[in-house]
This record gives sequence, C-alpha cells and structure tokens, in this order.
Amino acid sequence: MPASLIGFAFFKTISRYLKLPFTPVENVLVQTVATAVGTMPLGCGFVGVIPALNYLLEPEENGPLQLSAGKLILWSLGICFFGVVFAVPLRREVIVREKLKFPSGTATALVISVLHGGGDDGKIARQECGLETARRRSADMLGARSSSQDLARRSSGMSGIPRDGAGNFQATPQTRAESEDQDRDLADASDWKAKIRLLAIAFGVSAVYTLSSYFIPHLHDLPIFGLQLAHDWLWTFNPSPAYAGQGIIMGPATTLHMLLGAVVGWGILSPLAKSRGWATGNVDDWTSGSKGWIVWVSLAIMLADSIISLGWLFLRPIIAHGPRWLKMLREHVRNGSIGRLLGIRRSERGSYTVLASSEQFGSQPSSVSRSRSGLAKGEPPEADAPPAHLIANRTVLVLLILSIAFCVFAIRTVFGSLIPFYAIFLAIVLALLLSVMGVRAQGETDLNPVSGISKLTQLAFALVIPSSNPNAVTINLLAGAISESGALQAGDLMQDLKAGHLLGASPKAQFWGQIIGSAVGAVVSAGVYKLYTNVYKVPDGLFQVPTGYVWIFTARLVTGKGLPHMAWQWAVGAGCIFAALTLLRIKGQGRWWQAWVPGGIAVAVGSSQSPWAPCYTADVQSRHV
Repeated sequence: MPASLIGFAFFKTISRYLKLPFTPVENVLVQTVATAVGTMPLGCGFVGVIPALNYLLEPEENGPLQLSAGKLILWSLGICFFGVVFAVPLRREVIVREKLKFPSGTATALVISVLHGGGDDGKIARQECGLETARRRSADMLGARSSSQDLARRSSGMSGIPRDGAGNFQATPQTRAESEDQDRDLADASDWKAKIRLLAIAFGVSAVYTLSSYFIPHLHDLPIFGLQLAHDWLWTFNPSPAYAGQGIIMGPATTLHMLLGAVVGWGILSPLAKSRGWATGNVDDWTSGSKGWIVWVSLAIMLADSIISLGWLFLRPIIAHGPRWLKMLREHVRNGSIGRLLGIRRSERGSYTVLASSEQFGSQPSSVSRSRSGLAKGEPPEADAPPAHLIANRTVLVLLILSIAFCVFAIRTVFGSLIPFYAIFLAIVLALLLSVMGVRAQGETDLNPVSGISKLTQLAFALVIPSSNPNAVTINLLAGAISESGALQAGDLMQDLKAGHLLGASPKAQFWGQIIGSAVGAVVSAGVYKLYTNVYKVPDGLFQVPTGYVWIFTARLVTGKGLPHMAWQWAVGAGCIFAALTLLRIKGQGRWWQAWVPGGIAVAVGSSQSPWAPCYTADVQSRHV
C-alpha cells in the first residue's frame, strides 16, 4: 500500500507532463514493481543468513565466509526468480477459484480505486467485495461523465439561460453542478498537496535524525532509565523515526506483544540468567551473556508457534472438506465416473470469461452471488482477465525449469562444494511445497509465515545432513534461506495479483513487472549490503543483526550443538506455553479476545532484540491509537 500511495503521489505531481493518463492499472503495475524491489533485501537473506555466514560462522564450521560483491549479486539473482514463477499457477487456485481475501491486496485495490476518482462510500465498500466496488465506481464515473456531456449539449445555446435584471446569467441546476465539480477538483488538489507536504516533512525529519545520529551515536542509546540500567542491562531509548513508522504500520496488538516479550526477556529472564550464573558474560555478549541465552528461549517460542500454525493450515482443509471429498470420491468410484470427475475439474480450471468493460459493469451479476451459486451450476468461479493477458502454462513450465536451473548454478558457483547438488534440489522442492502453505496463510490471515517455513526447512535438513558433516551448519543456513525466499516471493506477488485482479490489471504485465523488480532489487540490495558493511561495523550496537543470530543458533541447535546451561529447560517450557497459546489464538480467530492472547512470533522478536526497539515501537503505536 505505501508503494501505491507514493507512486500515485509522484505521478499525480507530474501528470501534466505525461502523454498517457495514469490510471488504476498503471498504479497497480508501479506498486507491483516497487514491492518486488523492496522485498529483495529480506528475500535474499541480507538481514539474516548472509550476515550469519559473513560474521557468525566459527572456524570449526568452515567460516566465516567472505563473499565479494559479484558473488552476492549472483546469489541474489539465483534465488529471486523461482518463487515468482511458481506463484503464477497458484493464482488460478487461490484467487480465481477459492477467492481468498488477501486483505492487504484487497485494501490496496480499494485505496487505488478511491485515489483515482472513486467516492468515499466506505460503508458500501466494506459490504461489497473489492471487485464489485471498483466496477460500481467506474460505472458511476462513466455515468456522471456522460450525464454532464448530455447536459452540456442541451445547454449549449445561450438563449435558454435566464438572466436577472442586471443582465447577468442566473445559476441553473446544471451550472451549479459544474461549479460543485470544480470545487471538488480544487479540494482534491489541495488535499493532495497537503499530503505530499506531510510526506516531505516526515521524510525530512527522519533524514535529519539519521544523519545526526551518524555523527552523534549516543542518540541511539539515550539513558532515560538511568546510567546504571543503561550500562548494566542495556535499558536505553532510541527515538528512531523508523521504529515509529513500524509501530504505526504493524498495529497495537503486534507491538504490545513485542513489548511483552521485551519486558519478559530483558526485565525478567536476563537478570535471572545473570544472577543464577547461567550467563556469566556481559549482558550484550551473544556467546556467554544473557543476550545469547535469551535467544534460545525466543527460538523455542518461534518454533512452537510456527509448527502449530503451519500444522493447522495443513489440517484445516482436510478437517473441513475431507468428508465431503471422500463422499464425492466414493460416489464417482461407485458410478465409474472418475474420468468424468477429473475432466470436470480440468474444465473448471481452464474456463475463463473476459472481464466486462466499464460500460458493461452495471449489467454484471454480483460476484458474491456467483460465488454462492456459480460453482454448483458449472459457471466460471470468477471473472478473470482475457486469455491474452494470462501467462500460458507452457511459459510457466519453461520459466520454472530455467529459474530452478539458474538457482542451482548460482548457488554452486558462489559456494562451490560446500553444499551438494542434492541438498540444493531438496531445498528448492521444500520451498515450493511450503510456499503453497505460506500463500494460503497470507490469503486468509494477511501474514506470510516465512520465519516458520525457514525454521521447518532447517529442521528437515537436520534429518538429511549428518551433524558430522563439517559444512552442516552452512548447508542448513542456505537451505533455510532458499525456502524463505521462495515463500516470501510467492506470497508478496499474490498480494499484488489480488489487487490487480480486483482492478482489472493484466496478470502477465504484473508478472513481468515482478520479474524486473526482483532482478533490480537483487542487484541493488547486494550493493547496499556491501556499502553498509564497509561503512559500519557489523555486528555492533547500531547493526546487531539479531536475525542472523537466530539463524545461526537454529542451525547449531538442529545440527547437534549444545545449549547454554539451563537454556533447554526454559526453552522447552516456553515452547509448551506458546504452543498452547497458539492453539488458543487459533480457537479464538475472529473473536474480540484473540488480540489479547500473545502471539509467539511477536513475543519472540521482542525478547530477542535489544529492549529499546520493541518498547519504543509499542509506545509510539499506543500513542497513535
């Protein structure tokens, strides 16, 4: 959504210099490319896996690995395509047939529709699906435009306009409507100028703070709780605008759960581990200090939350539809019509109708009614783009094979014999399988559990790669990175495809925009990573790479490395508690009290990072609300 807003603001500003109009379709394409570029730093592992390989691998683990800029670019390009390609066939299932909501994609489509002239009829928009809202608004705009043209033609003669005693024209209903339209246009222009001014001010404040904190590092660690707490327990305050923005975007529930994790981790567990002698080093020491000790508890919470959540996503459709599927299968076996059953499903998946033009929107039946009765009567499950705007199955197959082959080539070129061919292929297969689960989770909950997917891959590779292998930790890290990248790309592209589907954009154009954006983002993110690591010390106070430590500790845990004293007892206990809490959150889905049940991932992130980050983020969000 931020990409669509910024793109609209930019092209709205330069619209007078454009030869072609900037319509909602172009807005979706801009947002798709921008999202692809912005996803790459995380998708290519530059916030977790790559720092772990560069700085956290021990010599006995054949580390650390120093990768040149060229190798980083090749690695990024190698893993940034296959997830995008694999998302194309998933679109047909989750968007066209099942009509999963993808809340962020739907919200983005509605925002773009409003930005480009839709009225503020929020109540109706909330009741209708996004596609019908966009269609209705387009029809209203066309109707209003044609009505004004008819009025203009009927009133073209000056003699028909009444005059007052002074000879001035009197206002008629038609001229009054035109005046209201002009006032509305002026108000919209003024409103957008104000929003752009606000965006520039926020950008300037953040830029000034970032530049000032570079020359005055103490701005990152203000001892508002006292010098002793700041020195002994790292309780400081970092008034970063970036954390303020994250808190506003994430919402109060997630940030409050992060705050809870920070209080439990750094206010309870850290002093406890230090006083009991379980973590004898300095608090900020990842190896022997309480910071490293807390990470094991956080990791157990993440694993418990991920296993329960992903397991439920796998079991729920079986529990909900299994009996019906089994009954249907038995009936067709009894009637000897298995072939017809398969033929019907192929026909349903292959049949599409062209989206009606804007002139025909008013005569289209409701998509809600189609979703209730269309499948039973053999009608298409959802109106889709014209066949010329869809990507051919043969193209998808060829591109998937090429992207997988290039991924294998890139990883072997960058890491050589450190990771065998079969491990790369297995990681890609797991990435494709788990990305289906991630896409479905994102479509239903708006959250893509990429962290849990990567941890499950690391756990699976612990069963494949023996711990006696000197490269076991490196292989484990790379396998998890491949899996996370594929799931992240597929999920993000599906949000974009959902927005494009609701607004009538071409899926083919969105796909190639995602490919271009991924390629550009891979190269840019590799360059930015090298720039930052050359300018700043990593890991250090400013860039502690907590995600890198989580990755490396997970790899060591599943490959047989020992835990610190008393860490496994607390980790098991925390895992059991949050497994139960995750089940409770699943049970309470859609109920008012679910937001008050702590989420495992948010609590784990809050407890594993330095205390000022989650505390400030939660405080800003609570003030914003």
